[in-house]
Amino acid sequence: MTSPTDLPPNVRRLVDEIESEMGETDVDVDDITGSRGYERAGEAVTANGRVEAAVREILTEIGEEPDRPGLAGTPERVHRMYTELTAGYHVDPERLINGAIFDIAYSEMVVVKDIPFYSLCEHHLLPFFGNASVAYIPRGRVIGLSKIPRIVEMYARRLQVQERLTQQIAEFLQERLAPQGVGVVLEATHLCAVMRGVRKPGTIMTTSSVLGLFRTRDRTRAEFFAHLERPAPGA
Repeated sequence: MTSPTDLPPNVRRLVDEIESEMGETDVDVDDITGSRGYERAGEAVTANGRVEAAVREILTEIGEEPDRPGLAGTPERVHRMYTELTAGYHVDPERLINGAIFDIAYSEMVVVKDIPFYSLCEHHLLPFFGNASVAYIPRGRVIGLSKIPRIVEMYARRLQVQERLTQQIAEFLQERLAPQGVGVVLEATHLCAVMRGVRKPGTIMTTSSVLGLFRTRDRTRAEFFAHLERPAPGA
C-alpha cells in the first residue's frame, strides 16, 4: 500500500476529501491568515467571530445552552458550513470557463441532464435540492461538457430561489455562447415545504427557462422535453 506521503498532491487531496466529511477537518492556520481560521481543501477560511456569535444567540433564544458538550463547537461548524454552501458567490466565471469554448460547426441540440444540485432557500435558509437539465443549440460555438455542471454549481451555492437559479443558468449560457437557444429545467424538493409550513413530503417543484429557439419554436421546445423523458442509459 502506498504511503500517504508518497501520493501526488492532487491524489492526496482527493483521498483527504473521501476520508473526511467536507468542512469537518479543521486546521489552525494562524500563521497563514494572521487570525484564527480553518483550512479546508487547501483554502484558509477566516473566522472573525461574528457568525459564531450570531449562532450562539440563536441557540440561546430557542432555549438551548451553547456551551453544553454537544453544542460547544456548533457555532464554528455552522460558520464553515455556510462558507462552503455559499461558495458560489466567490467563483470567477472566467476561471470556471478557462478557455473551454470551442469553435465547432455543430448546430444540433446539446443536452446535459440529471445534474444533481443542492442550494439554500433564501427565505428560510433551508436546503432545496434536485436535478437540473440543460440544453442549447450551438451557433458555431460549444462549451466543454464538464463546464455545464460547474455552472449549475456556481449558481446553486448561493442563497437562492429556484426560479432565479433556473434563469441564471440559462442567461449565463446565452451570454457566453450566443447560441440559437437555451433551455433549462430544474426539479427540486424544498425542505421549507417538507419540514415546516404545509409539511407535504414528496412535493416537487419544477421550473424552466427557455430562450431563443426554445421559446419561439414549438418543435424545438418539444424535442427538448422529449429528451428529458428518455431514461438514461442503464437506468
